[in-house]
Formats: sequence, C-alpha cells, structure tokens
Amino acid sequence: MKTLIVTGTDTGLGKTVVCAMLMLALDAYYWKPIQSGIADGTDTERVAALTGLSAERFLPERYILSQPLSPHRAAELDGLAIAPETLDLPDIPAGRWLIVEGAGGALVPISRTQLQTALFSRWRAPAIVVARTALGTINHTLLTIEALQRRAIGIAGLIFVGDAIPDTERTIVELGGVKRLGRLPRLPNLNAASLHRAFDEGFARSDFEALVSEAVHGA
Repeated sequence: MKTLIVTGTDTGLGKTVVCAMLMLALDAYYWKPIQSGIADGTDTERVAALTGLSAERFLPERYILSQPLSPHRAAELDGLAIAPETLDLPDIPAGRWLIVEGAGGALVPISRTQLQTALFSRWRAPAIVVARTALGTINHTLLTIEALQRRAIGIAGLIFVGDAIPDTERTIVELGGVKRLGRLPRLPNLNAASLHRAFDEGFARSDFEALVSEAVHGA
C-alpha cells in the first residue's frame, strides 16, 4: 500500500478539495479517520460527490464527532476518547494509493496528551502540506514544515491553494527546503472535470510518479 497523508497549515483551507483532486489523479482510495463536525455533512461525503467514484473507494471514518471543533474537545463533548490504537491504516488492494486526510492543521490535539502528528509518525507515511497563498501563509507554512521535520515525518511536498503569488510560494519552498508540487486555484465550477483539468494544468505527473517509485522502494 502507498499512503499519502494530506495535512495543512490550518482548517478550512481546501484540504478536502485537494484530496478529491489527488484521488482522481492517482486513482486512489480515501480515508478521513477523524471527522469533526457533521452539520454540513462529512468530508468523505464531499469527496465522494466531487469525484463521483464508487463507494468502495471510501473507507469508513473511525470517529465521527458532532461538533466542528478540535478533535480532542469534540470527542470530550460527545463522551468519547480517541484511542490511537484504533487508528491503524485500513487495508486496500495491493499497489494502490491511499489518501489520508488529517483533521484541521497538523498539530491539532486528538486528546489532552497527544497531537495528531503522533498518528502521522505511527503511519510512517509522507505528508503533503496544503497551504493558502494568502497573507500570513509564510509564517504558518514554515511553522508546519518545521513541526513535521522535528518529528521526522517525511514531507512529500507542498500544494498551494488560491491565487498565484509567486514570491510567497518561492519564499516558502526555499526557506522550508520542501518541494512545490503545484497550486490549486479557486475553481468557479467545482467538479470532477475541473479537478482533472486543474491537476493537468498545475501539477507535473512526474512528481507523483517519483512518489510512487519512492514508496515502492521504501516498502
């Protein structure tokens, strides 16, 4: 199994849409282990609607929490405790990609004593960091990169979301020492066709083929 963790610098910045794009581009499976907030539906439901892929491509969440809060607090309010030992990576067909979407930003707590990065380390898979291009993103993104690197969590690369701001992207890539995989613009018509087009226009397939090779040789 080849796994990519999709994390971000914050919440609400477009991770779920990026996951949908990667599912289509890599012909992948999707798993959102911890879902916080269900009033507007789940992220799994949104990715399924965006991609139109069959139900077997979507692995069930392990925790569905009712409030749109940090997982540790949402779990407390629901009378639950998130147990890391219940969060092993699910089985999928051999040789296929699994896209795992984290909850919120990289350092959100899943309990009063453990951060989400503990799960990333447990899974031993590289992370893609999703970052806005808006003002403030240099600080937020470099802090996220540093937090992952300090925990020896591999970073496959950065995906930016929003309008093109070349100097901002260049600054983050050069100071963070992390590869730029591409940028997903805000799409007026969000669907499978526009996501396919965005990947083809904004990303190099060879970068992801290299990730496949690294995953195979590192298995």
